[in-house]
Amino acid sequence: MTLDGMEWIDGEIDALRETGLFRPLRDLSGPQLPRAVFDGKEVINLSSNNYLGLTTHPRIVDAALVATRELGAGSGSVRAVAGTMSVHEELEQKLAAFKRTEAALVFQSGFTCNSGIIPVLVEDGDAVLSDELNHASIIDGIRLTKAQRKIWGHSDMDALESALKETQGARRRLVVTDGVFSMDGDVARLPEIVELAERYGAMVYVDDAHASGVFGRNGRGTIDHFGLNGRVHVQVGTLSKAVGVLGGYVASTQSLRDLLIHKGRPFLFSTSHPPAVAAACSAAIDVLLDEPELIDRLWENTRHFKSGLERLGFDTGHSQSPITPVIAGSGKRAMELSDRLFAAGVFAQGIGFPIVPDAKSRVRTIVTATHSRQDLDAALDAFESVGRTLGLIGEAVPAT
Repeated sequence: MTLDGMEWIDGEIDALRETGLFRPLRDLSGPQLPRAVFDGKEVINLSSNNYLGLTTHPRIVDAALVATRELGAGSGSVRAVAGTMSVHEELEQKLAAFKRTEAALVFQSGFTCNSGIIPVLVEDGDAVLSDELNHASIIDGIRLTKAQRKIWGHSDMDALESALKETQGARRRLVVTDGVFSMDGDVARLPEIVELAERYGAMVYVDDAHASGVFGRNGRGTIDHFGLNGRVHVQVGTLSKAVGVLGGYVASTQSLRDLLIHKGRPFLFSTSHPPAVAAACSAAIDVLLDEPELIDRLWENTRHFKSGLERLGFDTGHSQSPITPVIAGSGKRAMELSDRLFAAGVFAQGIGFPIVPDAKSRVRTIVTATHSRQDLDAALDAFESVGRTLGLIGEAVPAT
């Protein structure tokens, strides 16, 4: 059905179909596992952010069930009115200790962290300096400010220094970067970024969504990984990826926490997390501390899968994390690669423009700690077969 005045939407959908970018949602039936059932078909799941398998960890599931029975299905209010429960405060204290910061504050998602925090940190008369490949939530957070904007070339330290020099007249300056970049899987050059920011008197803001639970001691993130604790002003993370539940958080000073409670709009105007979510997140932090072998297994699987793709001859870019893109070229070709892999028993989501440039369209793979070696080898076999059919890799070289 098309309503008068909305005909243009059909045109937008038709354009997506013509370029091969229209994608129906995949229907997951059952839990988020390394082998999962999507659209009624069991496939090896290489599209989940469930890095450590914590979505189904017994300690985390049990914590959610107990909290629901004891505290109810929801909180019933926003945090700033009547929705701050002890379970929320306990989670934030645990996060602050985990991240080696003075305080932490939980938001409804990692996206709302960036849209709620950045406009509080910089206003008219200030400047925000952002890596060109930062996540969409960072871009949207910056758009909500009246600050001067400088976009610096991806991981280009000369470009960052030039931007810092050009904005020396600003009242406050904020350098913003992802810790791990979500599409290419590369890691920010944080030691150099921090040194430049310190030299020019700027604040540093790191979104560690894809590094939390993956990098650093017990998964504390890239700041800990590079030994920069105490030198990064604002750390943002997610509770929805490696932590396995839902939400986002900021770890920083007590004064910033206090200010965000009064000025962070998503925090002020959104109902707080159900008790089950907060309790499950808290239990997940305990698992990170108690079971570091999960992170070791994640990296073992990552190395095995990456080396397999590289051996086959795929273009995997410059990934330094469990995120490994397989570059296909055009969006249409990336979607065909994704569809053929799915038919072969592997779910690896295709990604094209505007998320990435059309010529860099890819399927994005994410290996988890819970994949077996058999899963990964079977996935590599599927990539080899489909890749040769599509001409993405050459014929196998006979063994000598």
